[in-house]
Amino acid sequence: MSVTIGIDVGTSGTKTLAIDESGRILASASSEYPCSHPRPGWSEQDPELWWEATRETLGSVLNSGAFKPSDVAGVGLSGQMHGSVFLDADGQVVRPALLWNDQRTAAQCAEIEERAGGREALIRMVANRALTGFTAPKLLWVRKEEPANWDRVRQVLLPKDYIRYRLTGTYATEVSDASGTLMLDVANRRWSRELLGKLDLDPALLPECFESQEVSATVGAIGAEATGLPVGTPVVGGGGDQPAGAVGNGIVRQGVVSATMGTSGVIFAHSDHLGFDPAGRLQRGCHAVPGAYHVMGVVLSAGGSLQWFRNELGKAEVALAKSQGVDPYQILTAEAALAGPGAEGLFFLPYLTGERSPHFDPDAKGGWIGLTVRHGRPHMIRAVLEGATFAMRDSLELIRDMNVAIEQIRVSGGGARNALWRQIQADVYGADVHTINASEGPAFGVALLAQVGTGGFSSVPEACDATIMTVESTNVDPRVKAYYDRAYTVYRGLYSHLKGSFREISELVAEGL
Repeated sequence: MSVTIGIDVGTSGTKTLAIDESGRILASASSEYPCSHPRPGWSEQDPELWWEATRETLGSVLNSGAFKPSDVAGVGLSGQMHGSVFLDADGQVVRPALLWNDQRTAAQCAEIEERAGGREALIRMVANRALTGFTAPKLLWVRKEEPANWDRVRQVLLPKDYIRYRLTGTYATEVSDASGTLMLDVANRRWSRELLGKLDLDPALLPECFESQEVSATVGAIGAEATGLPVGTPVVGGGGDQPAGAVGNGIVRQGVVSATMGTSGVIFAHSDHLGFDPAGRLQRGCHAVPGAYHVMGVVLSAGGSLQWFRNELGKAEVALAKSQGVDPYQILTAEAALAGPGAEGLFFLPYLTGERSPHFDPDAKGGWIGLTVRHGRPHMIRAVLEGATFAMRDSLELIRDMNVAIEQIRVSGGGARNALWRQIQADVYGADVHTINASEGPAFGVALLAQVGTGGFSSVPEACDATIMTVESTNVDPRVKAYYDRAYTVYRGLYSHLKGSFREISELVAEGL
């Protein structure tokens, strides 16, 4: 039996699974951990949390009894994109990692565009505009604001690549995740020495870059002792969580689009060509398919908005769910179903950590708009579901405007596991949505990449064709779609009306008392 393991280092937890050569999941395990927000708009994590969660979940999978550790042919790694792990000369973490939803780097983004010669020049170099979540502005922030820490930095890794380092002792990354650093020459799939020079960043800070299915390193003695993986197990490049999740959803040809509702929400489309958009309205990067590219729009707090509601306002539901042995989200969405489409005029803006597509505004704020004494918890929860979905539609509309083919929408993440949220997505997107037989997303995708990299399949599309198929469709309700089309027009106007107030609120917070 040829077993491959996929490890996905997420924002709220790590998932590890094992599959056989047919794509059958043999075992899986998850472990959660917290995220730190030391100031409004800041988001950090201790990389040691990822490593401990990796060890825990790997141990569970390897000890499941479904296969022998000696059956493991390879490992694939995925993880939250854009995060920055700063290591010193001894490979020790210098400071907590700055994450993808951290918004502190607006000034550094402006600096990058200026040094590059303007936004369009920057996009020609690295295919993207400067966004606060990207890795490059984080480096500039640490250099300016924490010079003592910066003086110690000798290597910068992405989150999944820190796990690679702990497993193998090797510094390496791959093109799909590197695309989100703002330091990759995406068109040529290599680090942009031109931009690094303009930013006065030493290329030696960055690891060697591989294709996603390529073997990048092998498990070393220290990694083997810590995890139970055999010494010498190949570790392929893997992928950033979105490209890896796209592989796990079979988004490896033009025309098939994924809508992933996780902590962040992502509309992701495969493209055979990079293309060029001088406005940088959507993120572009290398796909985890060799020679291919992707275009995607990102909502920073999509499922994260419902998670926030659960954690801060849903403590009673969490307690009830625990007593009944069910998922608290089931109870929350059952409440939401008591309110009809549109939540009787209540809207929710899901900008809890600023927003990326289409506003690119770190000052954007979340909140309910339209509250009346008529509204109760069911309306508030339903508005959260609808608001996150309206935000996803923003990116879908941009992809449509750019004439990227959309023949089928596949939904995944937490928003795909719930019938109500699937129906809301179909009606808001104005298209039938489909679920697939593989629901494990990035972890499954990188396990497939490991199958390709170790000879189980000859190509990534072949691996997806052999293992992934649609299993259920949720059809558009034309009457509800028409209502949501009108509501979406209102939703789109809310941000423009409030943008100035959001900035003033940020200034008030910065000034304090």
